[in-house]
Amino acid sequence: MDGFRVVKLNEVIRQVDVIITCTGNKNVVTRDQLDRMKNGCIVCNMGHSNTEIDVASLRTPELTWERVRSQVDHVIWPDGKRVVLLAEGRLLNLSCSTVPTFVLSITATTQALALIELYNAPEGRYKQDVYLLPKKMDEYVASLHLPTFDAHLTELSDEQAKYLGLNKNGPFKPNYYRY
Repeated sequence: MDGFRVVKLNEVIRQVDVIITCTGNKNVVTRDQLDRMKNGCIVCNMGHSNTEIDVASLRTPELTWERVRSQVDHVIWPDGKRVVLLAEGRLLNLSCSTVPTFVLSITATTQALALIELYNAPEGRYKQDVYLLPKKMDEYVASLHLPTFDAHLTELSDEQAKYLGLNKNGPFKPNYYRY
């Protein structure tokens, strides 16, 4: 495990500062474990279902919920202990918008152009395999998103393109270069 200790949650529950679930299973973090966590422990779920943390068991009259900010709650025990629960135990990456819309736009544009290429390609050009997007297409997607940054590219002169050994219109990086 690359130098990391692999332990059972029950063995370290009173010592850990952060618990991130990512199993896809149900009740990976139970009420008993939540009761035994230390004050200030942060708990969140990165799995693929909303059932990994037993949040329903925390909705009882003896516990107080305090909204700290959007998607961040303190669950407060009668003795004053607080557990920080992110996104109410739901999938953190979906609930908390960890992917900016700008990145989603680039991804969707790239995928749409790749699908158009596949649809328009002559039969037999592509086998069932994984292909890198041509640099020209990658650069086109980037150019579509430059206005977001109020960015403007300087075009190469014929002399500059010749000096660099590039086509004036791109692609501007060799095929082996990975963006």
